[in-house]
Amino acid sequence: MRYWKGSFGLVILLLVSSSIGFAEDDHLQYFLAKASTKEYELSKKDRTVLLTQIGEVMEKAQRTQMKLAQTIQAGETDIGYPEGKFWMAKLEEDHGSIEAGIQQLKLLKDKPTQLVSSITLYKSLKDLSSSFNSYNNIPSFSAYIGDLAPEIELWADPVFYRLYLLPLARLKDGGTKPSQTEKKPVSKEKSPSRK
Repeated sequence: MRYWKGSFGLVILLLVSSSIGFAEDDHLQYFLAKASTKEYELSKKDRTVLLTQIGEVMEKAQRTQMKLAQTIQAGETDIGYPEGKFWMAKLEEDHGSIEAGIQQLKLLKDKPTQLVSSITLYKSLKDLSSSFNSYNNIPSFSAYIGDLAPEIELWADPVFYRLYLLPLARLKDGGTKPSQTEKKPVSKEKSPSRK
């Protein structure tokens, strides 16, 4: 009987720890599901969670960028000097994008309705997504990048753009714009009559 209780407790512990490990994926799936619906209004709590998750993705990108730069500088890859110099320049640009993104996140956590900060953060995410996707195409770098490139892309475009930036822009614009599916009435012009 004691053996079964111990086994049952171990199973429960494993299930709880595995659910905690996949919590980040749950957040991404949650926001992707929200972004795919037509009604995509976020609560204040959801906005806070969204910004927190994007902050964690930016920190992962920062760690990956630093590890990749150290790897190139240490000569641990099969990349020559000229190509390594090119990639180091790209990594420096990414460092700037990461720093700008983290700065904008701090501003948005204090004042979540700042449109300029939201646009700057979106640009940083898009730039990082593009760079990390190009790193993923280099066999020496792909082991370091892994799934981070598509993850950044998903957080940037369908999630942040659709759930945070677009509603904020509509709010700043003074309300919602008419959808593009609505058609304006077409006025028929009379052709000039010939005499």
